Amino acid sequence: MEVSRVIALVAATMTTGLSAGLFYAYACSVMPGLRGTEDRIFIEVMQRINVAILNGWFLLGFVGALATTAVAVVLHLPADGHRGLPATVAALVCYTASLVVTRRINIPLNDALAAAGDPSRIPDPAAVRGRFESRWVRWNVARALLCTAALGFLCWALVLHCDTVG
Repeated sequence: MEVSRVIALVAATMTTGLSAGLFYAYACSVMPGLRGTEDRIFIEVMQRINVAILNGWFLLGFVGALATTAVAVVLHLPADGHRGLPATVAALVCYTASLVVTRRINIPLNDALAAAGDPSRIPDPAAVRGRFESRWVRWNVARALLCTAALGFLCWALVLHCDTVG
């Protein structure tokens, strides 16, 4: 059981770290880097990123974080594993909240941006960008913070686990 708990915690920490890093990169570099671009360029770049990101490597981290954190919670339910349980549950709650934000806010905004069509044919690209950018950025920062909190909780669960074993 001990080895399984450690493997689950490490896997959860790594995959959650990948998601936290992705959202952090958007918040700190991608979106600020696009801020000064022309509206059509902004729309085209974001449309391309939203298509390119849907790949197996992204899904491995994004879905893997939820799955491995849930497994870590289950493995910490036995009486001898309770010490790390609160931190692991907190991580699961934070990561799940980031998925809710993604599903309810960021994905619909991405879909609306895709539905706008070819940027060269959009009659009012400033309006399309205006409906997307500030709201998407704000909620991306929220999910970056939620994922970072989840990562911190998982790190704390590992510390508690190592303290128990050592």
